[in-house]
Amino acid sequence: MKRPFGFAILLLTAFHCEAAASPVGAMQVEKTFNAGIERWNLEMKAAATPEQRAETAAKRPDATAAARKMWAEIGASLPEEWTLEPAAWFLRVTPGLLRSQPDGSTKPTFADEIDDVRAAIIAHHLRSPKLIPVCMALVTTQDPKSLAVLEKIRTTNPDPKVQGVAALAEAMLLKNSADSPEIMRRRLTCLRKAIVDSSDVDLGGVSVAQLAEDELHVILHLTKGRVAPDLSGFDSGGRPMKLSDFTGKVVMLVFWSSKDPEAGRLVEMANEWVTKFADRPVVVIGVNHDDRKTLRELEESQVLFRNFSDPGKDLAKEYRVGTWPLVYVLGKDRVIGYSGAPGSFAELSAEAMLAGTQP
Repeated sequence: MKRPFGFAILLLTAFHCEAAASPVGAMQVEKTFNAGIERWNLEMKAAATPEQRAETAAKRPDATAAARKMWAEIGASLPEEWTLEPAAWFLRVTPGLLRSQPDGSTKPTFADEIDDVRAAIIAHHLRSPKLIPVCMALVTTQDPKSLAVLEKIRTTNPDPKVQGVAALAEAMLLKNSADSPEIMRRRLTCLRKAIVDSSDVDLGGVSVAQLAEDELHVILHLTKGRVAPDLSGFDSGGRPMKLSDFTGKVVMLVFWSSKDPEAGRLVEMANEWVTKFADRPVVVIGVNHDDRKTLRELEESQVLFRNFSDPGKDLAKEYRVGTWPLVYVLGKDRVIGYSGAPGSFAELSAEAMLAGTQP
């Protein structure tokens, strides 16, 4: 007896869905995008003229398209544990990707999808031993909603190492909260737990202990109200420059490179700050980790603000920069008024510091 044709179609459909919802497709999306970025970086280094650099820069692999492909692979399968690793990649790739709203404002392109990832972690994966990459990826969202997820992982997961990494991520994300005594105590408690429970865990070539040490340095020296460290180095032309050269002005200190996601948008935003504050004592200063030749060409063709040339990230290390791009807004006496992602908060903080009020 022949099986009905419809039954065969049903079997094929089921097989297709099962094949689509598997780690293989997700791994291929990540592999393809990462390989494209590597090729693009090599092409950027090989570009010999400003024109070639501009042409090559425009060909940067599209992170938005890659994220959409990844979501097509994992979005319907988030309750399954295999999606945790590609979900972490998705969280790392999507910060800085924005879409325009009808009113002219912008919104994170994948805000709803990121909410879905957080919800799936709470509903299905709090006890998973595979959450370490997700914990650190949640830091890159720079979203207070991720704090609740990290706290639940820290208090629910049975693995002390996962708990410790969640605590570290929580402390890092709390940097964007108010610097109240209560928040400081919470950060220090989280860092203590991270060191005790997971100091030897490797996070992409850096140990939890090293990251925790950096966070302690930030608490002691780089929080709001502290005097920011002076920086001493050279600009793109090899001329000496110091951050203290700009004492008496509000400084918007931008740590960046042309390889950062949405680097073009960052340059556009920083150039707008230069124009907006042109007649007031505000200066935009970059700390750029492209090679010096690349930085010089960027300044000749696109960038309106002066930069420290920092290809070895030595100056960035003094500010313990872990997420790129990053902005510090410093008062006229180098007192820190803001640190975080570039955007409207940075601009508002500059206005507040200029007016002599705390943001």
